[in-house]
Amino acid sequence: MMDSVLRALGAYRLYEGRLKTQIETQEIPSHIGIILDGNRRWAAGQGLANGIGHEEGANRAEELLDWCHELGIKTVTLYVLSTENLDRTFEELQGLFVLIEARLASLLSDERIVRYKVRVRAIGQLDLLPKSIRDLLSAIEAKTADFVDHYLNIAVAYGGRAEITDMVRAVAQEARAGRLKPEDITEDAIGRRLYTSFLPNPEPELIIRTSGEERMSGFLLWQGAYSELVFMDVFWPAFRKIDLMRAIRTYQRRTRRHGK
Repeated sequence: MMDSVLRALGAYRLYEGRLKTQIETQEIPSHIGIILDGNRRWAAGQGLANGIGHEEGANRAEELLDWCHELGIKTVTLYVLSTENLDRTFEELQGLFVLIEARLASLLSDERIVRYKVRVRAIGQLDLLPKSIRDLLSAIEAKTADFVDHYLNIAVAYGGRAEITDMVRAVAQEARAGRLKPEDITEDAIGRRLYTSFLPNPEPELIIRTSGEERMSGFLLWQGAYSELVFMDVFWPAFRKIDLMRAIRTYQRRTRRHGK
């Protein structure tokens, strides 16, 4: 039994090393967005409660930070909780909020964000979240505000339509106040009013969705207009480093024309 485990581990490491060598010879995307999908279905397949699926999903998200740093990915945007997710049962939401709060508290003291100089920001309708979570997000953002080497964006209580609605409202208010003329409303002007405006690279080159679903579900609708999309038939808690590298390899094999 142990021999077979060691052989499987050796084969995995061999494949991982080969993948890493392959992708390092080409351009690595500087900004990756990931839709973390499939926690509940993974748990159901294991005969476990939903909460265990969310817990394991959070574990993968923490591992992802090291993988991205190792591969040289500058910016990561994680779709953690959508506005639609807030319609789930009270019991599941409470469990999610407890988990999110615990992981944010851990992130606040995580030495990696200082060592890697990661600026952490939350994007979404944060007023919909419990105050304890908002306070932790504010503390993390304040602690990392001056970092510029890497960026971690946590899309929580986020919806792409809500983001665009907020942008339109901001434009309308500035126009009514006389600070913005119709001819000033350009794509750049819109981009400066989106949640991701603080990023040096707000448009992800690659968006990955796990669980086998093939839709965006409102994720970065404006910013992802020309992102390469990779849909992976693996639930998020089962996502591995080789899955990330396989997605990057798929991205590298595509020809990006941006509509030209």
